[in-house]
Amino acid sequence: MPVPTKTLDRARAGVFVGTGMGGSLTSDEGYRILYGEDSDRIKPFTVLMGMHNAPAGWIAIAHDLRGPNLTYSTACSSSTVAIGEAWQRVARGELDLAVAGGAEAPLSFGSLKAWEALRTIASVDPVDPAASCKPFDRARSGMVLGEGAAMLVLEPWEAAVARGAPLEGEVAGYGVVTDTGHITRPSVEGQAAALRAALASAGLAPEEVDAVNAHGTGTVANDLVETAALKAVLGVHAARIPVSATKSMHGHLLGAAGALECVLSLLAMRERVALPTLNLRTPDPACDLDYVPNAAREGYLARAMLSSSFAFGGTNAVLALRASR
Repeated sequence: MPVPTKTLDRARAGVFVGTGMGGSLTSDEGYRILYGEDSDRIKPFTVLMGMHNAPAGWIAIAHDLRGPNLTYSTACSSSTVAIGEAWQRVARGELDLAVAGGAEAPLSFGSLKAWEALRTIASVDPVDPAASCKPFDRARSGMVLGEGAAMLVLEPWEAAVARGAPLEGEVAGYGVVTDTGHITRPSVEGQAAALRAALASAGLAPEEVDAVNAHGTGTVANDLVETAALKAVLGVHAARIPVSATKSMHGHLLGAAGALECVLSLLAMRERVALPTLNLRTPDPACDLDYVPNAAREGYLARAMLSSSFAFGGTNAVLALRASR
């Protein structure tokens, strides 16, 4: 959706961006030149390209948006938090418009080795390397890194309709909680608390949720915990709805993952598709929900979805989304 710059009060328009590692590719390249090539100089724009708040700054400059310009870094939930915080500002009437989302560029050798050292990176599938990320599968072994960006334009529904904007859907609620149990280990209680907070914010009952875009990293621990958390919050209804792990297709964009998954969820509702979980060959018996294995389910009407992001550091965030009215 384009930013309506001609009629916009720019002082009441903000930018909210999430990123977990910033421009780590730029930083990694700079260090390679500095140390690997024994150079005493690196590219002059290294700081400007690597700093976490660069995307938000460039967006604000490009569209002359003079309201709050904020960057959130809560690891894998960064862009979900950015969208949720922006939505709250717009919903409360503090802003007329917000550009919100995430950006991440972590595909460098140094970044990959750092994540590999944490033992979170998937083993290479011996038959099909492209199928190495296999959320909810018995043979899952971890995540595969991805990179990219996704942004949304948020504004009051009535304002968007009045200017004839194409409407992709609605952010209906937002839940964010801190899981203080462990810096990396996921928690059923923490994830469930974020899910409940999002439902309460949106005024949704558990049985009104039609689909879930799961955090679904493909790590052994997360997929077990996330399955249990969904059951704890949605009860028997959890087994009746599709639960998708789109990271099986686009990889884990770290801080930008939540924004991309939010966009995919909105488009799935618009197109009446249940998003697939690829590479799900042998389901883990302990992960016993409907994960839409290997192919999209056409003709599935969802009016409300949850999109979840659960992060290292303990910030768990969930967006409740509704289809376009």
